[in-house]
Amino acid sequence: MNTVFPNRILPYLLLAPSIILVLVFFIYPAAQSVELSLYRVNRVRDVQVYVGLENFERLFHSDSYINSLTVSAKFTVAVVVAALTISLALAVGASLPIRGFGVYRTLLIWTYALSPAIAGVIWALLTDPAIGVLTDLLKAIGVNFNWRQSPNDALIFLVMAATWKILGYDILFFLAGLKNIPHDVLEAAALDGANSWTRFWRMVLPLLRPTLLFLLIMNTLYASFETFGLIDITTQGGPGRATNLLIYELYQDGFKSSSRIGLASAQSLVLLAIVATLTFIQYRFISRRTFYQ
Repeated sequence: MNTVFPNRILPYLLLAPSIILVLVFFIYPAAQSVELSLYRVNRVRDVQVYVGLENFERLFHSDSYINSLTVSAKFTVAVVVAALTISLALAVGASLPIRGFGVYRTLLIWTYALSPAIAGVIWALLTDPAIGVLTDLLKAIGVNFNWRQSPNDALIFLVMAATWKILGYDILFFLAGLKNIPHDVLEAAALDGANSWTRFWRMVLPLLRPTLLFLLIMNTLYASFETFGLIDITTQGGPGRATNLLIYELYQDGFKSSSRIGLASAQSLVLLAIVATLTFIQYRFISRRTFYQ
């Protein structure tokens, strides 16, 4: 029996707020970025000069931008691998039927509720070269960790803080995925002689691939776009541009300079293209081996 919705206008009215938000905060700014990327803009003099693709050419001839591209690649790979590995291990532990683990699960998830800036402040205090608790522990085992002066330590610090911030989000989804795995299948495998390691690699991990694919994409987006607050509150791209990620390079050119807006717009389009390409590759590669039933 076919049902006809009584009001033809109501569905469009319900969709209108979302469509307006997308148009105002995504489509319109994106169109502006495309337009500005073709101009050399000076905000002080309020002048725009059409230069075509010159801004894109300048990007890939800029040592600063190439450095940001390299640092961003290292940072993104490190954060995605560390976050997914650690969160999966913690989620497996948290999914065990042990009394009192409800509180433990809650404590694991709460980190995602913090803003990147707050996460940066917490880790800056924990690893402060003078008063940091973790710094003192590292010194006790002979490791001198100083992220304010050492470029390598600064990038490691940023990876640790960003990974800690996203752990709660990843753990939440891994716990949901583990909960949906049928226990009778695992019990049957255990009765057939499969140990816990074999059950995890042969059964649990393949069944978690849809969740893993989703989190792989979301963590890549997080590392690419959502770590600005963390960088700005702690390293500000230093020392020596060691933590000057693409998103922070874009901010410096777009907001701290009056004559590089066109260059910043070109950077935003390149960053969007890079992340979209990575997302597409990840989806095509993993989805072939992913089963949703």
